[in-house]
Formats: sequence, C-alpha cells, structure tokens
Amino acid sequence: MEYFVHPSAIVDEGATIGKGTKIWHFCHIMPKAVIGDSCNLGQNVFVADGVVLGNNVKIQNNVSLYTGVTCDDDVFLGPSMVFTNVINPRSAVKRHDQYLKTHVGKGATIGANATIVCGHDIGPFAFIGAGAVVTKDVPAYALIVGNPAKQIGWMSEYGHRLEFDADGHATCQESGQNYQLKENKVQRL
Repeated sequence: MEYFVHPSAIVDEGATIGKGTKIWHFCHIMPKAVIGDSCNLGQNVFVADGVVLGNNVKIQNNVSLYTGVTCDDDVFLGPSMVFTNVINPRSAVKRHDQYLKTHVGKGATIGANATIVCGHDIGPFAFIGAGAVVTKDVPAYALIVGNPAKQIGWMSEYGHRLEFDADGHATCQESGQNYQLKENKVQRL
C-alpha cells in the first residue's frame, strides 16, 4: 500500500487514495471519493462520495466534506470547519438531487470553525479567517473574516497580508514575491 490508513479509519472499497497520503484516527472515506497524493486527513474526517481532493491537501480534525465539494492542490482546511451541501435542509424532505457544489481553489486556507455555505467558490490562495461564515464567492487572494464574512484585504501565497502602494504593487514579507492589484483583482507578478 502506498498510503497510510490508521486501523480505526474506514476506507470503503472503490475510494481512490493517492501515494503518500495519511488517513488518521476515526476517518471515513466513502467509495467514490478521490484523494490526491501527499494529503493528510486528521482525526475524525469524513469524505463523501464524489468529493475530489487534489495533492497535498491538509485537513485538520473534525471536518466533513460532503458530496459536491472539490479542493485543488495545497488547500488547508482548519479544525472543525464546515461545508454544507443543501441551502434549505429539512429532515423530512429528501434533497439529494439539490446538492450544490463548492470549489476551493489551489492554496486556499479555511480557518478553524469557519462555515462555507454551499454553492460558492473559494478562489486560489484566498484566506478565510477562523469562525467566518462565507455566503458568497470569494476572490483569489482575498482575506475574509466575520459573520457574515466580509473581505478586509488581500493575502500572499505565503499567507501574509499584502499592503498595496498607490500604484497597486505589494511584496510578500516572507517570500519576496510581487503582486499587482488592478480592478479589484490580485495577481502574482
């Protein structure tokens, strides 16, 4: 086996698990889940049918990924963060045909106890603060906090707040990477 599964975890037959991935205590991976290479799933993670995770996705304890969720490479999901998949759930009403998709872009971070309401995309390298409640799409590199979540700035690919000058240029303090802010969109130069 080219990946690690703790003896208390359940990986259903038909799940696809990438090389070097680690699945820890009390996880459950459903049959049609696809998990990339070098991922790390902390204690008590649930991955439903149809969920697709890229490479090097880090999922902290107590996270459930429901049908409709996809994550690109290098995504970080903080402890006890929440994805939903139905806008108006009711116990007595079956809505399996109404699941909405949520896509998390490359390198995005979702902080501890944040909630992502289904049907919204999280842009690449976005940074969702702990406890935020996201109810709309999040642009690439955006820094989002609060309930309801609001954008308060921009983040570098290394996870540092970017301070743009009058010409719309910023440099990450750790990596030295340069960024441009133009028409309310950030791109790395």
